[in-house]
Amino acid sequence: MIIRSATERATLCEAGRRLGIILETLAAAVRPGISTDQLGEMAERLIREGGDVPSFLNYTPQGAPRPYPAALCVSVNDEVVHGIPQETPRVLSEGDIVGLDLGLTHEGIIVDSALTVPVGKVSPRVGALIRTTAQALERAIQAAQPGARVGDISHAISKSFEKTGFSVVKVLGGHGVGRHVHEEPFIANAGRAHTGPLLVPGMVLALEPIANEGRAAVILDTDGYTFRTKDGTRSAHFEHTIIVEEGGPTVVTRRPSEG
Repeated sequence: MIIRSATERATLCEAGRRLGIILETLAAAVRPGISTDQLGEMAERLIREGGDVPSFLNYTPQGAPRPYPAALCVSVNDEVVHGIPQETPRVLSEGDIVGLDLGLTHEGIIVDSALTVPVGKVSPRVGALIRTTAQALERAIQAAQPGARVGDISHAISKSFEKTGFSVVKVLGGHGVGRHVHEEPFIANAGRAHTGPLLVPGMVLALEPIANEGRAAVILDTDGYTFRTKDGTRSAHFEHTIIVEEGGPTVVTRRPSEG
């Protein structure tokens, strides 16, 4: 999506504000003993209470075997992205990590955001994986300047993981967003600087670094949606929706605790 008017921009920012609040509420609810289906139900309820629509529910991505059956993607431990919370519910335990990925449609405009949350106390290495992936998102955001190219974002993400021992998931990445859940351009999580489509003011992008504790290889589960690490190690995922603007990118899905 390219923002064409002040009204569109205001609607997008309001959608992002609402999504940020909901994701922060969901993250605060993560604790040992809560189940994935409880988180999924909470996400849908909070979106609908605000008069909005869950963007992921019944959405069918290109090539998918069926519509996605939930409002929230909940991915636990070795689940990389797109875990389905209600079909095979899991109760979270101390030491788990959980990715929460949510899309919200407000007055016809879609925003998308995600974060990975520790369940109680996690190991130092897993804590470092979460922090490094969150930092990679911030570096990706700063690379999204007018006149830069998509490859500059990809390069910033991959550079964030150099010498960390963690692996960037290269087959998954960010994308355009706004009128549809997934729009052009695709934004790989690794790439060469100064390559790819030009970033222009008004572009709306969902940036989402994804990294694994072990190797980068992932496999698709039999449910047709859930990606897992091939080696069974843990994975982290962070995402924000941004607007490319003169003077620097605007993050519309910031959570209240992020300032």
